[in-house]
Parts: sequence; structure tokens; C-alpha cells
Amino acid sequence: MRSSLNFLFALTFLVTTQTPEPPQPKPDPRFGAVESYYAPQIAKQANIGWDRMIINWFARQPNGDDQWKVANEEKERIAAAEKDNREIVGLLMGTPPWATDGKPAVGVPRGLYLPVNDPNNLWAVFVRRIVKEYKGRITHWIIWNEPDIAMEDFGAQFEGTVEDYYQLVKVAYLTAKETDPDAVIHLGGMTYWHDFVRGRPPYLKRFLDVALKDDTAIKNNFYFDVFTTHIYFRTETVADIISFYKELMWQYGINKSIWLNETNAAPYDDPRFPANPLVRVTMNQQAAFIIQATALALAAGAERIAIYKLFDESEPAPGYESYGLYRTDGSPRPAAYAYRAVTTYFAHTQSAFISSQYDYHLVTLNRLDGTTRVAWSRIGRETQITLYLNAGARLYDHLGRELPIQQNGYTTLTLPAGNCGMDYGICDVGGAPLILVETFTTPAPTPTGLPTLPPLTTATPAP
Repeated sequence: MRSSLNFLFALTFLVTTQTPEPPQPKPDPRFGAVESYYAPQIAKQANIGWDRMIINWFARQPNGDDQWKVANEEKERIAAAEKDNREIVGLLMGTPPWATDGKPAVGVPRGLYLPVNDPNNLWAVFVRRIVKEYKGRITHWIIWNEPDIAMEDFGAQFEGTVEDYYQLVKVAYLTAKETDPDAVIHLGGMTYWHDFVRGRPPYLKRFLDVALKDDTAIKNNFYFDVFTTHIYFRTETVADIISFYKELMWQYGINKSIWLNETNAAPYDDPRFPANPLVRVTMNQQAAFIIQATALALAAGAERIAIYKLFDESEPAPGYESYGLYRTDGSPRPAAYAYRAVTTYFAHTQSAFISSQYDYHLVTLNRLDGTTRVAWSRIGRETQITLYLNAGARLYDHLGRELPIQQNGYTTLTLPAGNCGMDYGICDVGGAPLILVETFTTPAPTPTGLPTLPPLTTATPAP
């Protein structure tokens, strides 16, 4: 009996004195992954800060304005995101057949040019109702998606003119802010390349030229708060395109936040989903791209960045790209490890700048409690770079694995070659980056996540 009591006492002592696991830090809202709601437990583990959720008008009101359908899964997705401090950003699009004289889903809403308080301005009525429904829960609203894709091109999502899109945004801006003064209105994500390859002026320029014809535009901040872009596949274009849009807005006297809402480089060599894309990227290059693109976007001034996408909820058509960091069966690609390195070692960046040579990029991220430096070769051969160190520096590869490092005041890093078949040409995706993390306080505060990353688990899609 005494031995049993002694055992019970020892067990109680062990349980009560065991050091509890430190709480997971709140996610940095700068880093998101689109459609995280398909695997919320993985989104939590990866510490993803925001998610984009499409709210299709035609799903809410498929047959008339007397309907208002809210899917149960939408409520559950928002509740799960709120529980894990993951912000939901709403994307409004998709005209119901009854509300347009054009094509369903992509047509211009009927009554769009009527006053916003006119009940026949069907788009205004919808925006007012959806913003009111989620007031206090969803603040950021994206108005349509990729309006710069012309109807003759694959992937077109809005058949109206630039003038129609300007009116669509204007009505949404006036209606949303009247309903919720805290509402933030985003332009739909623009692709850049669709205009470039067709020799058209950039859609943003055409949009702003239309706005200048409206006497009310300037005093209403051109009727949008955030510019949104989508950039894929080529690392080197990320900073260039963001800087291009920033400079274009400056020409119109505008200084708006820029969000990179979609970025990724889908691999062609996944044996489960082989693809034949225009830009051939391996799974290892995809992982490198995730880190490179995020670092360059921060250095170029992007306020937020999101990967498209966290989880493949369905299999791609044969030969088409699969973008998920996690496959349909829940298994992670190497890019999943890379993105968790981003949300861990880039967290709480306050400022960023780039220092580059022809053969390498070096991005410095100044965090709340230290500095993260990210370096990679831009060319198809190894490159060396020497960096000075502060005490306690730790080195990681592009998958978040800790590497040995000198601790004598400086270190020479050998940056792996890019996989592009050219010794001196600039690669579409550079070599695997190295991540040097320094923390100026002891012990390291939890937001930096300096201990080696724990292993990833298999994703299970939300019911």
C-alpha cells in the first residue's frame, strides 16, 4: 500500500512539475496561404496569418434577390480561422444569371451605374448586405479577381470594360464604407503579364486614367485602399513587378499598400501529378521560390504576401499544375517545409532591404528582436558570400533544417547553384537559399521560433 502511495505521489509530482509546452506564438498577419480553410489544423501548425475566402454572389443568391444562402462550411471556416488568429479576407465576385445581361458569373451587374442607394443597383445591394453580415469579422474586401484577363484569354473572370470595373470598385467602396467605416477595399489581383504579352498598357494605368475622368475620384482616394497583384514562377520578377506598380501609382500621386495575394511556382516533376507548364520548376525549386519570392516581396515593400495555395482540395486535370503546398492526399511537398520556415524565421519583420550582386541576392529582414538574412545564388553555379555575425547566429537551409556555422565573428556561406543549365545566366528560380537568423535578446522570444522546426504532419481536409 505504501509503495502504491509513493508511486502515486511520484507520478503527481512529475505531472505537476513538468515544464509545460510554450504556447504557440500568434501568427504574423503578413504571411498568408490561400484556401487554408481546407486544412485548418495545418494552417494552425504552419502559423499562417491570413486566408482569402471567395464569396460568390451567385452562391448567395442563385435565383433572385429574395434569397440569401449561407453555406454551413463558410461559417465553420471563419470560426476556425478566428480561433487560430488567422484573418479572413473576403473576395467578392460571381454575378448571378438573374443579375446581369451578360454571361453568368462574369457579367456586369445590372443597374451598376445607378446611385448606390437605388434598390435596382443590384451590386450595391449585395455588397451592403455581405459587409453588414460580416462587420467586425471581415474587414478586407477584394473586388473581383484578375480583371485584367481579357475575355478572349483563358481564365477570364470579368467581361466588362475598364470603365465597368472602375464603377464596380467605386460602388463597392461607397457601399462598404457606408456600412462599415473600417472596411478596406482592394482592387482585384492583377497578373501584369496578360497585358504585357498583348502589348496593352497596364490595366492599373487604364483604371487610373478612367478614374481621373471622375471629378470625385481624387477626393475619395481613387475608390480603393490596397493594390493587389499575383506573381508566379520567376523569382526575379517579384521585386520588379511590385516596384513597377509602386512607381506607376506614384506617377498618379498615389501611395497605396501593395499586397502580393498569390505567388507560387508549381512543380512539373511531382510523380503523383506530373505537369507540362510553360516554366519548368522542380519540387525543390518550388521550395526555394517560396522563400525567395517572400523575401523579395518584403524588400520591395509588399505589406502582405500569400501563397497560392495551402492545400489541393481536388486533383488537377492531367498535365496541369498542382499548386498546393500539400497534395490532395494530405502529404506535404518540400515547399510546405519552406513556407513554415518563412512564417517562423521571417515573422515580425519591421523593415527589409536588398543588397544584390550579379551572382547573388542578399535580403536583410529587420525583425522586432533581431535580423534574418536570406541569400541565394542567382546563377547556375555556386557562389560564396561572407557575412559578419552577431552572437548566437543560427543557420538554416531552405527547408528549415539547422546547419553548422562558424561563430568567430563572420562566416563564409557557399550558396548552392541554381538549376537552370547556365553558369552565368540569371535563373528563373535561383539556387536553394540559406537563412541566417540572429536574435539580440536572451533567451530568444517565442515569436522567432528559433528552435529547429518540428516535423510536419499529414494534412487532413476539413469536413
